[in-house]
Formats: sequence, structure tokens, C-alpha cells
Amino acid sequence: MINFQFSDSDGIELVKMARKVVTEFLKNNSKISDSEFDSKFDFSSGVFVTLNKEDDLRGCIGYPTPVKKLSDGLIDAAISAATRDPRFSPVTIDELDKITFEVTVLTPPEEIKVEEYSEYLPQIKVGRDGLIVENDFSSGLLLPQVPTEYGWNEEEFLEYTCQKAGLNKNAWKEKSTKISKFQGVIFKEENPNGNIIRESSNDLL
Repeated sequence: MINFQFSDSDGIELVKMARKVVTEFLKNNSKISDSEFDSKFDFSSGVFVTLNKEDDLRGCIGYPTPVKKLSDGLIDAAISAATRDPRFSPVTIDELDKITFEVTVLTPPEEIKVEEYSEYLPQIKVGRDGLIVENDFSSGLLLPQVPTEYGWNEEEFLEYTCQKAGLNKNAWKEKSTKISKFQGVIFKEENPNGNIIRESSNDLL
């Protein structure tokens, strides 16, 4: 298991790098290379970068499983969140002063195994867990902070994650549906280019 004892200074470094990477890419269409950053965050981890503009989502892309080194995953996710989220037009350089950056570092997903669908609810904790729903060739992911932001309970969280996967909201009750959970350490800017805070430790340990 990856050590998720991230310090506040680690989080500040990750968020600042996400902003720096996007700024460089939008200005010069190039990726930043930082050997010190690469060396510090050279372990594999899932990571998401979320961009918000005036409290509205502006982009969110990431890697739910530890398929990349955190340093590489953060850089790729930041660029993709700004320029390749299919739900939004690419971010422009003029927007950056209106956008807040948020980085969520993820634990590896763990499948929730049950005999009956009702057993899912006590194994999920809103504010701690993120969810991945998979069925056939469809999958959907929602980060741990999402149900808290919308005031969902555990059942609503499952329903909305199913819908994110393009499934019926009750697909979580079907035997063919695979549900996994993960946790995240979240760092974000309080306002554009502003103070960077740890949103929640999410009871990781």
C-alpha cells in the first residue's frame, strides 16, 4: 500500500505543479519537465485533477488506478482536464485567473464483494469513499468529495455513479455489476492562485 501520509507541503507542491503545467501547455504547447518533482513523486498512484470556475466544474480528468507514476499522472491529468474533457471546450489562457485547481490522490480501488445488494450500503461511507461502477463495457467513477458536495446519502451515491456509467440508476442492484471503492487525499486552491488547503484526510488509515 502506498504511504498516504501526504504533508500539507506535498499537497501545495502538487496543486502548484498542476497549475504550472497547464499554464505552460496553454502558452507554449509544451510539457514541463522537472526532475526534482519527478524524483519526489516517483511512486505509482491514481490521481485526478479538477478545475472549477466560479463554483462550476470546468474540467476533471484522471487515472483511477495506479497505472502511472504520480509525477507523470498529475502532469497528464492536468493537461487533459484543461484541454481534453469532452464535456467542455478547452480552457483558454485568459481563463486561468478565474479557475481553481484541485488534486485528488487515490488509493487503489478495492472491489466490494457482497451476496445481496443491500450489503453495499454499510460498506460505503460518504465523505471517505469514492466509487467505481462497472457493467459490461460501461464504467463510471465519482470522487469522494462529490456526494458531500451534493448532500447525497450512500444509496444516492450508488445511483448517481451508475448514471455516470451510462447505466440505469438501479444497476448497482444487479449481480452483473461490479462496484469498487477507493479513498482520496484532496488538496485545492481556496480561490484562483490562492491559498492551498487540504480538504479532507478522508479517514484513509
